[in-house]
Amino acid sequence: MTKASKKRCQARRHKAPPKVAEVKKKAGLNARFSAYYRLVRLDKPIGIMLLLWPALWALWFAGEGHPRWGVVLIFIAGVILMRSAGCAINDFADRKIDGEVERTRQRLLITGEVSAAEALGVFIILSLLAFALVLLLNRVTLYISVVAVLLAASYPFMKRYTHLPQLVLGMAFGCAVPMAFTALTGSVSPLGWLLFCATVVWTLVYDTEYAMVDREDDLRIGVKSSAILFAEYDRLLIGLLQILMLLMLIAVGAQAGRGWLWYGGLFVAALFGLRQQYLIRDRQPQHCFAAFINNNCLGMSIFIGLLLDYIVNPAVAV
Repeated sequence: MTKASKKRCQARRHKAPPKVAEVKKKAGLNARFSAYYRLVRLDKPIGIMLLLWPALWALWFAGEGHPRWGVVLIFIAGVILMRSAGCAINDFADRKIDGEVERTRQRLLITGEVSAAEALGVFIILSLLAFALVLLLNRVTLYISVVAVLLAASYPFMKRYTHLPQLVLGMAFGCAVPMAFTALTGSVSPLGWLLFCATVVWTLVYDTEYAMVDREDDLRIGVKSSAILFAEYDRLLIGLLQILMLLMLIAVGAQAGRGWLWYGGLFVAALFGLRQQYLIRDRQPQHCFAAFINNNCLGMSIFIGLLLDYIVNPAVAV
């Protein structure tokens, strides 16, 4: 690290954030709403979409192309609530390190727009709302949702202890898959567990791309991530994980008796995976972030292929 960069880091470290009370004095009701809106990242819905796509895959497989719309709406609302809750607890957990990372220096707990207690309160309220939604489903789904909340709450703290916090996030996000199966069928089939594993692997892929954005800052402050663990083999390992995910989804389609439109969706997803490899080729932070965002298109292409395949070939059951 150069002397100039060290001075900038020290300046960021010693610059105390404004007191929350002082910021609130200048903020009206609209400003407070805006602060909470940004705290839970509703202005950045990419996280909602990345969590939603596997849930929709699972609902359509479990419902054999015709999931009950009431259950679909519960899952969509639950995804929004839990992703928002996850953002709040993430900012609470990282409140002492976000100011050291270039990408997160303007988060609300750093600027003083939201207090740590408020962020924790938002997490609790949103989690309870999501829990209330799950009460509309069956008991098995409720049990899995508890595991999902515990994983989501622990994920932000894992970067202090393991280089694979992304794996914890993958398991948290992946819980939507067995929940969808139990909500519609009462149990999780082998196909459902295979789809869960594919979701975990996919999350490890895109969250590693995301972690590559902050790798230099994370190394400096001692935060762990899969991007740091993979080091110079990051592109290779991401590529292998992308292949593994696609192979799992091919196996899912074979078990479900899906047709050419499903595999066509997977082919388009593979093209997006190649696009991501191109974007991260030079490991530039802005390009790695673009690769992360690209996963929305990848997940959407898989769902569109599944949706169209069930429309064209509705008679084949799981």
